[in-house]
Formats: sequence, C-alpha cells, structure tokens
Amino acid sequence: MTDLTTSYLGLELRSPIIASCSPLTGREDSLLQLAGAGAGAVVLPSLFQEEAEAEELAASDLMDTGDDFAEFASAPLPEIEFSEIGPSRHIDWLRKAKELVDLPVLASVNGSRVGDWAKYAQQLAEAGADAVELNLFSVNTDSDESSADVEARYLQIIEAVRGRIQVPLAVKLSQHITGLSCFARRAEEAGADGLVLFNRFYGAEIDLASLSLEPRLALSSPDELRFPLRWIGILRAQRPGLSLAATSGVHSGLDALKALLVGANVACTTSALLHNGPGHLGVMLRELDAWLNEHDYESVRQLQGSMSAANVPDPGQFERAQYMKVITSSL
Repeated sequence: MTDLTTSYLGLELRSPIIASCSPLTGREDSLLQLAGAGAGAVVLPSLFQEEAEAEELAASDLMDTGDDFAEFASAPLPEIEFSEIGPSRHIDWLRKAKELVDLPVLASVNGSRVGDWAKYAQQLAEAGADAVELNLFSVNTDSDESSADVEARYLQIIEAVRGRIQVPLAVKLSQHITGLSCFARRAEEAGADGLVLFNRFYGAEIDLASLSLEPRLALSSPDELRFPLRWIGILRAQRPGLSLAATSGVHSGLDALKALLVGANVACTTSALLHNGPGHLGVMLRELDAWLNEHDYESVRQLQGSMSAANVPDPGQFERAQYMKVITSSL
C-alpha cells in the first residue's frame, strides 16, 4: 500500500483528496460515508456574509421595535430562534462534525467586501475548525471599481480574517484575477497559508417559458481541471511555501494525480461526489494508489511537484506556447 499522506495548510492528512463544501458535508450520513471512504479532510457548507448579516439585522430590527409601535401594542413579539441566526447553525454543525469524524474539518466563509463579518470566521475557528477556507466570490459590477480596486479589497478581507483567527487560512479564488502571480504573493503576505484554485461561477439560466432568470446547477467536467493545473504548476515554482489545492474538474483518481504532479498539496472534489455518491471518493483513492504502485512510487510526497514549472524541461509549456500548439495541431 502506497503512503497517501500529505500536508496541507500545516495539517497532516491521511490522503490527498478533500471533500469540498456541498450538501454532502452538511449531513450526518454522507459526512460519515466520506470519512469512511478515506477523505483527507472535509470542508463544511459555506457561511455566506450576506446571509448571516441579513439574519442578524432582521433580528436586531425586530428586537429594537418593541412596544413603541402601535401594531405591537396589543400583541407580543414573535418568538425568535437565536440558534438559527447568523453563524449559529454553522457553529453547531461544525461541533457535531468534529464529534462524528476523526479527520480535519475546515469551515468555509464566503465574503466579498470588508466588514465586521470577519468575526464569523473567528467564531468558527474558536468552535473547533481545523482551518478556515475563505471564499472570495463576487460579481463586480461597479463601473467605478477597477480590477486593482477589487484586488485591494480582497487583500483587505484576507488581512481582516487573518487578524481574527489563529488556525490556518486558505483563500479560494476565481480564475478571473488578471495578475495571479502577483496576487498570490500579496495574498501570502496578507496572511493566506494556502490558495484553492479555482472557484466556479454559477450563472443564471433563462427560462423561455416564463421569461425569468432561474438558478441552474451545472456540475463540473474533467476538462475544467486544465486551468487549475496550469496555475498550480506555475505557482508551485514561485511560492514554494504556499499550500495549493486544486478544485474544479477533479472527478477521478487520475485527475487528482495530475494535480499532485504539478504541485498541489491536495485535490478537492464536489461534482464527482454529487454525481456518484460519497463512496466515489474511495474509488478515486484506489485509482490513485494503483497508478502509484504501478509506477513504483512509495508515497504521494515523492511525486508532488515533480512536473511543476520548476521541474519540467520547458516551463513555457504552462504558458501561451501551449495555446499555440493546441491551435495549430487542430488545423
């Protein structure tokens, strides 16, 4: 049996495949199945900044209203379930998850602007999260906000969260940051211990029958892994001390293997598990182990980064030269 252990964010993991945040990590039965299948770690469902703030604001407004207004003069205030407000239910589930599984449990917070909401990350860390994954998801529509402004805001958020927590911090990014090499350096300087590459955007679909915008879940495909592979290969050579996680397009053990070869510490998967069930993670690990044994590798660590930009004969293959070869070969 090959040694599948790896290190991510300073945490020792029994395997290099992580179950990303999804409904599967938010339920007791599927969480136990993921642990039983050999997941190296799990990321719990994300706490959204806007959702928590809105809940807390609504409760605050209701409490402040009191009996000063006529409509409440003859009726008591409705019952408020404080365990359902803000981060409380996420904290409760985190504590439960820590009791259920003996592996690192990561909390996920999703924020897009600077604010006091970084306290939510602190509360999750203090509740027992082994690390925090900060998901910088936003659609930037302000015509007065430049890309530099957006990146500066993201760095402020990283600094704010880092200042609130003592556990490791991973930052999940979209692929639309223009100067990613520079941003990765600045994110590490701001306090990020690792990067998760890349977030997937879910756009609205148009329902032609009702002429309305409808949310539509589209699972990833293995083809989407190519972009994370490129950037992990580049960043592993540039930021050797930064933990790197591949996500989007990891559907098999061989997909995870490719991510490890270019320098990922771990490979994260969601769509494959939603499609095939939690037990598929075990299938992925057996595929990975079989390849390592067949090629005489004794451990995952032995091959990690062996095909990063620092170790391949032609690092330019990770850049535009690869595009030219693909285009010309298709003619």
